[in-house]
Order: sequence, then structure tokens, then C-alpha cells
Amino acid sequence: MTAIPTVSIDGVPEGLAVLDVREPVEWAHGHIEGALHVPLMELPQRLADLPREQTLVVCKVGGRSAQAVGYLVEQGYDVVNLDGGMLEWEAAGRPMVSDTGQPPQVV
Repeated sequence: MTAIPTVSIDGVPEGLAVLDVREPVEWAHGHIEGALHVPLMELPQRLADLPREQTLVVCKVGGRSAQAVGYLVEQGYDVVNLDGGMLEWEAAGRPMVSDTGQPPQVV
């Protein structure tokens, strides 16, 4: 079992690439601007789309992103899981955008 590299919201450095592994409806309601959206189930087929530099992986609360990080570490990627996921991001007042025309929110 591979250890899951994890970072807390206050330990997230500026300028990391962000990979969001949530489902499309979750993404549409609120996500980190500039993030790459690849739902967890599509990850194996979309490895070529992923950045090779250090990447922060996010989901709603951290479970799916921990799965993604474990898989990506095994594939040789430099990735970290956001502890608490998008709920922590939102609670910390970090910027988000929405595709729905409504204020961004984590659903």
C-alpha cells in the first residue's frame, strides 16, 4: 500500500497545478479556477492530459482524491492530496468559480 502524500489547506503553496477528480455536476457548481477536471473514473484513460509538475489533487472531502493520488503516485506522478478537499478550500475562503451562473459552492 502506497502512502498518500497529503497537505492541509494552510500548507498549499502558490502556483501548484490542480487536478479536480469530482463528477461533472460537482465541478459545475464550484471549482478552483484553472484546475484540470478529470473525473476519478476517467483517470486511467486520461493520464496523458495530466501535468507532470507537482499537482494538488482535490475532490469534495478527500476520499476520491486520495484514491487518485495513490494511483498517480504508482504511475510516477508528483501529486499531493488536499486534506479535507474542496470543503476545506471553500471554508478557508479560497477563490472558486462556477459554471452555473450562480455563486460558486461545493455540492
